[in-house]
Amino acid sequence: MNKKVQFADWGLQDYQDAWNRQEEIFKSILDIKHDNRVNEAHTETSNYLIFTEHPHVYTLGKSGHPDNLLLDEQGLEEKQATFYKINRGGDITYHGPGQIVGYPILDLDNFFTDIHLYLRTLEEAIILTLADYGIPAGRYPGYTGVWIDPDNDKARKICAMGVRASRWVTMHGFAFNVNADLSYFGNIVPCGIDDKDVTSMQRELGREVDINEVKDRLKNHLADLFHMELI
Repeated sequence: MNKKVQFADWGLQDYQDAWNRQEEIFKSILDIKHDNRVNEAHTETSNYLIFTEHPHVYTLGKSGHPDNLLLDEQGLEEKQATFYKINRGGDITYHGPGQIVGYPILDLDNFFTDIHLYLRTLEEAIILTLADYGIPAGRYPGYTGVWIDPDNDKARKICAMGVRASRWVTMHGFAFNVNADLSYFGNIVPCGIDDKDVTSMQRELGREVDINEVKDRLKNHLADLFHMELI
């Protein structure tokens, strides 16, 4: 099993361009697995961990409802935002500057073949990263993602998740609010949940946070939890 993971930070990148790049990597891994199965080959599959930020964009997952976007085309234009229906799980979410968007493209055959455990492990990496900054966080029963005060009526989401997997290869991932402009969440029903708030590290700490430092801490927690070797 190959536990080496190629890390890349794509910086600020257009959502469609990033999606296309993900799909190319995703397909290349699936092609290797198909060849291994059909031709009894033994080619090792690669793994990737990608961090990026996007210009303002709303994405709707396969199980989402279009009515959860509260803007029409003119409203999107006024907000300088775009909208995409995409092939991950989950409902609608927002991506924008100041948010760490993580795209682990992993062959889980190299780690563990359990999507539930995969999601919980991503969540745990975010929870540990927040703990590094003195922000207690946890899980909200029945929902994926990471929450602040998940056990009371002040529960607020700080990291959304939505993944796609085929033959144990993953894509899409998580959106972690560090210094994100939270006003953009007012234009959607985030993840289809209309009675819970959304927050960020900046809001919780009352100051802007060094996003590159957060990336480094998060990357290290992911490496530890997945027992991966980042290259």
